[in-house]
Amino acid sequence: MPTTDTIPFPAPDQVKNNWNFLEVWVDPMQSPPYLLLLLGDKSGSCHIFDPAEQYKLVTSCETYERAQLWLLEDEYEPLEGRLLDVEVHGAA
Repeated sequence: MPTTDTIPFPAPDQVKNNWNFLEVWVDPMQSPPYLLLLLGDKSGSCHIFDPAEQYKLVTSCETYERAQLWLLEDEYEPLEGRLLDVEVHGAA
């Protein structure tokens, strides 16, 4: 019987090996709160993914500031802390 891999991949190829940091943003007004992931790459661009939609790319922004404004306009709030690539993979 054929099998299907149903494990979602958390980032598209364009940032797979080029990410710099990850932040979790939450819409606390929803119940349960809704989460989005902000992934910053090493070139300074940021990509926002929806983990509830199999990590679908929601939008990309040229800068962190633009990504932050996009999230704040939709009333998302950042969770405290940031996961850095160097913390996961060590210094390059």
